[in-house]
Amino acid sequence: MRQSLRRSCAACARSKSSCDLRTPRCSRCIKRQVECAYTNEPSTGPVTSGWQNGASTNPLYGSGTLTNYTFGSLDPFESYPQTRLPREHVQRLIYTFLHKIAFQYYPLDLNATSNPFLISWWPLALGDPALFHVSLQTACLDEELLAQKGFQTSELLMADSVALLRRKVEYLSLAVQDGTMNSVITLATIEFGKGNIKVGEMHVNGLKKLVDMRGGINAVRQTSPLTARMISWVSMLIMGHPQFETQDDFGIGDGIPPVPEWQFDSTALDDQLFDLSTIEVDYAVKNVFNRLRNIFQRVRNIPFPATQLHDLTCFVIHRLLLSTPATTIPLPSPMTESLRYGIILYMFIAQGPTYYSHAVILNTILVRFMENLEHLASMPGVDGSLDVWFAAVGMVASSGTAHHQQFVERARDIASALQLGKFGDTLIHLKTVLWLEKPQIEDLFRSHWGTIFNPTDQSVGSDLSMSVSPIHSSVEFI
Repeated sequence: MRQSLRRSCAACARSKSSCDLRTPRCSRCIKRQVECAYTNEPSTGPVTSGWQNGASTNPLYGSGTLTNYTFGSLDPFESYPQTRLPREHVQRLIYTFLHKIAFQYYPLDLNATSNPFLISWWPLALGDPALFHVSLQTACLDEELLAQKGFQTSELLMADSVALLRRKVEYLSLAVQDGTMNSVITLATIEFGKGNIKVGEMHVNGLKKLVDMRGGINAVRQTSPLTARMISWVSMLIMGHPQFETQDDFGIGDGIPPVPEWQFDSTALDDQLFDLSTIEVDYAVKNVFNRLRNIFQRVRNIPFPATQLHDLTCFVIHRLLLSTPATTIPLPSPMTESLRYGIILYMFIAQGPTYYSHAVILNTILVRFMENLEHLASMPGVDGSLDVWFAAVGMVASSGTAHHQQFVERARDIASALQLGKFGDTLIHLKTVLWLEKPQIEDLFRSHWGTIFNPTDQSVGSDLSMSVSPIHSSVEFI
């Protein structure tokens, strides 16, 4: 019988239940421990026609490739879109994506049963040839970077990915799909990582039009949180500045929404905390600082998942960069700008790299931070705790860059002036300004201050610097 006739196994047909068509037994039959019988050949099993000598001989761009493809088995070795690569190579790339790339892209969730690249992205890729090719590309680039023998296979996958995407965007219903958006933002990332900046930016500009067709970034988020998160975050990394507005403090608007914790009632100022009201800071920055500190104070006693931290980081950085003065006339307040860029750097540190290296934009922010600190140095009366916090954030954020030694010297001078003898003394000052109670953050800051209090301590290695500013490889998927 023709493959297309098969719609379910015999048991599912009798019970009129939906069947996932897995072979040799569907999930329902496995659960019920009964025989799973099909009346015709599996429609979602490995492709038997068109594969000779381990490669596909069917035209990749045959009629109906995009519009007629349906979801198949979730077992990656049972069914997936055709490619021009040998079958064994495809299966190796699938394995790399599922066991390595998914967790490098999204280190916020290392659980295989909940990581969104495994439970959301990959099922889409199995039913979307364009996204499947793009996903293989990420795994292929990883292999080729390690092998250092060129990028021949990934270039082939790139050409096919672009061709498949061009066919998709000809149809509005296909153009605005999550799979299409996931494909475009990933291609933009790949091109940006290769140094093809203009091509990466072109992809981002096209993607923004698709987001508008969907009703804005928040509308995308309602149906696909992963897609919305990746688009808003990665587009900012590629373009160097936010591409989407934020909602207001009450969650009104179609931009990036604040986290629920943003609405926490303000608590009475702790006597132990640095009082920002004693210095002149623009409202936009002061508002973010106060709300952020309030959240950090509250989440010491309640769970705060990594995904929530990512959403908070994305919202805060967008909000602060969007409120940056458009002109330098009049000159912006050095205190306001130092605090603005200090908060941004701290949020990058607290979250760590996600989806893709943030080294380029981090370095840009770091330079602005340094420029404003220089102006601030000529102003009297900077609070000691704030001075410690600025130096600490700069020292950690600049790790692995040419600016690091400057912050080390600054931290050493401040430690001497305030008679700080150990990291515990420093931590007291840091916690009075802005601090998220997270063991990894404390360990990171402790390791850097160790070089201040113990000059012979060389424990700050490349891993720590790479975790904040990975700038050494041409293409990175962190």
